[in-house]
Amino acid sequence: MATGADTVAGMRSLTSEELGSAAQQERRRRILDATIALASAGGFDAVQMRTVAEHADVALGTLYRYFPSKIHLLVSALGREFEQAVESLERKPVPGDTAADRVTYVLERTTRALQRDPNLTEALTRAFMFADASVAGEIRVVATHVSRMLMRAMHDPAVPTDRIEPSEDDVAIAKVIGDVWLASLVQWVTGRASAEDVAKSMEVAARLLLR
Repeated sequence: MATGADTVAGMRSLTSEELGSAAQQERRRRILDATIALASAGGFDAVQMRTVAEHADVALGTLYRYFPSKIHLLVSALGREFEQAVESLERKPVPGDTAADRVTYVLERTTRALQRDPNLTEALTRAFMFADASVAGEIRVVATHVSRMLMRAMHDPAVPTDRIEPSEDDVAIAKVIGDVWLASLVQWVTGRASAEDVAKSMEVAARLLLR
């Protein structure tokens, strides 16, 4: 007999790697595109599962098979946004003479991009705040992309990303900086910090941890 914990653990989104056909992957892309468009237009409350299904041209039951809840859906969309940010950063060397300079540049650039679309950032950040244990897999994807983005900035720009061999300290530093950054975004979304406050927090965290 399944327990409550088993039910929670079994609720997770299907990843691109788990979708065998091009049609399934295209369907997942349409769902995330629709989610981001709705969130950008109206924030967290505008993202309703039935509305997403209609905009993505999929059956509601199909949407729930791909993403078991609105929170799973929005955190998956956040992961895709960060994945695209990483891909953009990897196309050319990150500017800056030191690791702290490069990390500050990356975080400021990504933060500015998020702040240009406050409705979308509000929706994605609120979902990240509300996520429970059932969304652990999607949270790990977000954390992986943030860590990858920071690792790219922390190391010599001349070294290809796939050649970077981070130390245990590198991994720990990237996690702390990533946690501070996400906490700062939550403060901005909830009106407890300004855009300037977020930028200052990230610069201080980078310089203290990477000096």
